[in-house]
Amino acid sequence: MTAATGYAPRHTLPLRVEFVRQFRRRRTMVMFGLLMALPWVLVVAFQFGPGNNNQNSLRLSDLATAGGLNFAAFALSVSASFLLVVAVALFCGDTVASEASWSSLRYLLAAPVPRDRLLRQKLVVSLSYSAAAVTVVPVMALLAGTVAFGWNDIRVPGTGEIIPAADVLPKFAVVIGYAMVSNLVVAATAFLLSVSTDSPLGAVGGAVGLVIVSSILQAVEALGSLREFLPTFWNTAWLDALAPVPEYDGMINGVAVALTYAAILIAFAFRRFRRKDVVS
Repeated sequence: MTAATGYAPRHTLPLRVEFVRQFRRRRTMVMFGLLMALPWVLVVAFQFGPGNNNQNSLRLSDLATAGGLNFAAFALSVSASFLLVVAVALFCGDTVASEASWSSLRYLLAAPVPRDRLLRQKLVVSLSYSAAAVTVVPVMALLAGTVAFGWNDIRVPGTGEIIPAADVLPKFAVVIGYAMVSNLVVAATAFLLSVSTDSPLGAVGGAVGLVIVSSILQAVEALGSLREFLPTFWNTAWLDALAPVPEYDGMINGVAVALTYAAILIAFAFRRFRRKDVVS
């Protein structure tokens, strides 16, 4: 059986088409709206809250108003454990399962779009939106914090040492990159569940549930060094990059764990989708 004249598998489902389709979805606009609004909500909370009476406190939350960089670090810390997880799980878990729930997946494959290409295009777009979601919070927080609290040198939590803002800014780019990589486990889990179920909510909830379970196990000290293999154990290692003398060992371990989990889960997703009987 020969292919139709003019048919080229590599030209099916272009990335630009998928980017536009996903961008126009209501859940994309709502999620980015929430992520962009969060830093400003935090600014209002600090401006109109009772304030910190302990001037000697060196917690990250108490140093948030010391300047834009401090505020951005605080916003990232409070959003990384849940809001960013939900955003990444939403973009990666909804991408294929939603097509199945709308009964449009089989029509895409009948176009015909090769299965591996369809999955690859979906993965590239969902990871791109996930990276944008992880980036928008600290960047918007840096803007909001600078407007509200000024552009000052950063005060290091725990020690109170002062580091020039010009020295911290490149490190902050590393922090954002690390936050993206550490969320690859959430993205890969959601993506695997997305090709395994017709329920977008189930795929998103399953990925978020993984983070919750991992966080609970992380608190069980009886597990000892086994906790280092949990996908959430190294999530806060980025704080070491903002120290006066940066330490990157934790971040290196976190990247190794995240990439390993992500590679395995994404490979399973492709294997599962190749063999899946698509009926919706």
